[in-house]
Amino acid sequence: MPLKERIEAEFMQAVRSKDALKVSCLRMIKAAVKNKEIDKKGPLDEAQMTAILQTMAKQRKESIEQFEKGGRQDLVEKEKAELSLIENYLPQQMSEAELVKLVEAAVAETQAQGAKELGKVMKILVPKIAGRADGKLVNEWVKKKLGGG
Repeated sequence: MPLKERIEAEFMQAVRSKDALKVSCLRMIKAAVKNKEIDKKGPLDEAQMTAILQTMAKQRKESIEQFEKGGRQDLVEKEKAELSLIENYLPQQMSEAELVKLVEAAVAETQAQGAKELGKVMKILVPKIAGRADGKLVNEWVKKKLGGG
């Protein structure tokens, strides 16, 4: 089932079961998708839907970090619950071993030497990981492999 249809179906189910948190979170997702469709002037493909969800997940992670620093445990819990719901719609994250293999293959393929060529490696790597690994983590592994971190 396409992601957009799955979100719509689960939204209707959450409304019927009166699951306020899920309704609220899915409503935010639907609004973000609708806004992007308006900007694009057409429907979104799965990759674009995944990109929206990744952005929303990243925002929640940053919010959790900030709320923890501010001692707002109530808001931390709310953001964690939303993050958990959003992550249900994202592709399965790859294991660290898989990521390391891809990084090593990309470094070998580009024959990159040193941190100055990080961009070359990332250019090959990003399409291969497409939403299945955190970009920050990928960047750290590439830097380690190239000897820059």
